[in-house]
Amino acid sequence: MKVENQWLPTTKKEVEALGWEQLDIILFTADAYVDHPSFGAAVIGRVLEADGFRVAIVPQPNWRDDLRDFRKLGVPRLFFGISGGCMDSMMNHYTANKRLRSDDAYTAGNIAGFRPDYAVMAYSRILKKLYPDVPVVIGGIEASLRRFTHYDYWKDKLKPSILAESKADLLVYGMGEHAIRTIARSLQSGKKIDGLYDLPQTARLTKNPDSSNDGKEDLFLHSYEDCVKNKRKFAENFCRIETESNKLHACRLIEPVQGKYVIVNPPAYHLDEKDVDLAFDLPYTRLPHPHYRNKTIPAFEMIKFSVNIHRGCFGGCSFCTISAHQGKFIASRSERSILNEVRQVTQMQEFKGYLSDLGGPSANMFRMKGRNAVLCSKCSRYSCICPKLCNNLNTSHSSLLELYGKVRNMEGIKKVSIGSGIRYDLFLDANGFLSGEHARYFSELLQHHVSGRLKVAPEHCSQHVLKAMRKPDFALFMKMKEEFDRIDCSKNLRQQLVPYFISSHPACSEADMRHLSDTMQQMRFNRLEHVQDFTPTPMTLSSVMYYCGFDPYSGKEIFVARDKEEKLRQKKYFFVNP
Repeated sequence: MKVENQWLPTTKKEVEALGWEQLDIILFTADAYVDHPSFGAAVIGRVLEADGFRVAIVPQPNWRDDLRDFRKLGVPRLFFGISGGCMDSMMNHYTANKRLRSDDAYTAGNIAGFRPDYAVMAYSRILKKLYPDVPVVIGGIEASLRRFTHYDYWKDKLKPSILAESKADLLVYGMGEHAIRTIARSLQSGKKIDGLYDLPQTARLTKNPDSSNDGKEDLFLHSYEDCVKNKRKFAENFCRIETESNKLHACRLIEPVQGKYVIVNPPAYHLDEKDVDLAFDLPYTRLPHPHYRNKTIPAFEMIKFSVNIHRGCFGGCSFCTISAHQGKFIASRSERSILNEVRQVTQMQEFKGYLSDLGGPSANMFRMKGRNAVLCSKCSRYSCICPKLCNNLNTSHSSLLELYGKVRNMEGIKKVSIGSGIRYDLFLDANGFLSGEHARYFSELLQHHVSGRLKVAPEHCSQHVLKAMRKPDFALFMKMKEEFDRIDCSKNLRQQLVPYFISSHPACSEADMRHLSDTMQQMRFNRLEHVQDFTPTPMTLSSVMYYCGFDPYSGKEIFVARDKEEKLRQKKYFFVNP
């Protein structure tokens, strides 16, 4: 007798309750299993389930015992899938000063120690050893951003593509729903994993770079070995990779490593609303698995009453991985899909009428794109707004304002807060608002969608540091604060502006931090809360500058605070009392 189970199965007992004798696909994730569209393993599982595949999830398997968690569900008919979770496992484990963290927001009870270092590699090696003939497909942010030779801050050296170290058969980079469906369907039809050499948005390791590429151009990169010997070649690789990732139509990239070749196929076509809706409209419970009953998962608590409205970011910040993972071009959901999810949230048992966020990577990029699509198809700029706003970019906030109004007026909604950070350079320049509509957006945002505090990210105030960060001039933040104070006072809102800052970023010296501290005190930001010490992460411009000591595009040397004590000294300026 088949028993309905709202969650995807995680145990042998749950699989048997569904009447399944064998699973098609088994997914392993380094996070706790939360059945919510903000958690990648749940999305991939639901997408495959919707295609008719029998899928199970093994969250946070124990890699230190007899490996029973890797054996308990048997052998899948098609493949194993692996994700390191919503964060790179090393970022999850260690602070900017490489100290081991005592907590883990993606684990029930906020307890550290439930995932290994380099989780994707660890899980993949275990599965390939136990089941050498079963395909292993890796994905998620950890695999995605380590697909090429990359600088690893925690080992303080260049590491080869994760494909070379993990022994996985195939890598899916970026937002992988469509790629994983194609892989599953191809294997279902009888194809072999090594025959899936031309799938968009995938990477593989091969002995010989084949010539089959559907007529697309190949771009050969410097080898891993050459990058280790010569930082200039590593920097050149990064520039080529970033340039291609910012194109609508990219080349296939080939990187030699250890006598083989990492081949990274171009991304899939740009997703439209229908494509994005597909992942969000699936029957999520929006809750952690019942196994975690009475335990808090902090990462879930942060987003359980929030709704994501788009993917991607064209900001191009040096230290950010969003565009490298989700893409530069904005992929927005339909209004119908968003409103349906809001209705689901209003039906949740603990919901009291307060939506914590209606945003995305940058909250106010919803439906923004180039006016002339032909120009966008020829563009390879790293950002549509830095160093200046692209003339072709349509920065209209009209769709967003309309959406805000509809959600505000929905039954069960008392307040809609925008918890995601906003890009003020999309509605302001040094002279003020770009148009009356932009002024209306900021005014309506402050009056209706700020729960006491508005988050923004100037990141620094020194011009040369901001240039290295690919952030706008600090004068723009000052102008935004002026408008914030004016509206706040005229409407008697009594709200707080909360800026984010980073210390020890390449180009930032102790003198720059002293300048930042003095500037903040002059602006009456006497107590900074949202601050962080820079941590180099794979596949970002900032990490390349940190490792190389120069700007990879200009070749000019750049100051880098590498010493632990120096980094601590810079961070202390955040806490200087006036």
